[in-house]
Amino acid sequence: MPDATHIELSLLRERAGEAHKLLKTLANIDRLMLLCQLSQGEMNVGELERELGIEQPTLSQQLGVLRREALVATRRDGKQIYYRIVDDKVMAVIETLYAQFCADDSD
Repeated sequence: MPDATHIELSLLRERAGEAHKLLKTLANIDRLMLLCQLSQGEMNVGELERELGIEQPTLSQQLGVLRREALVATRRDGKQIYYRIVDDKVMAVIETLYAQFCADDSD
């Protein structure tokens, strides 16, 4: 009988694959900046462009990747499209990265 701290190899491989896929998606400066900004709350495309300085078509391309990977979801309000993080695991990773690299450490 395996102990409680032992994880089955096939499950470990599957979870490592999931983590690898997420880290590959995060390994792009623009996508990482978008997710860091979205970790602070829902924003529309215009707000993201203004806040981050990521211009079209790069912004649309990177938001498309985040949608395809199911890391963000959209909501339409008139002509505006709003983005938000929908994956709790992604939010946990981004919050940790935000705290380590983006938080104002002048306090």
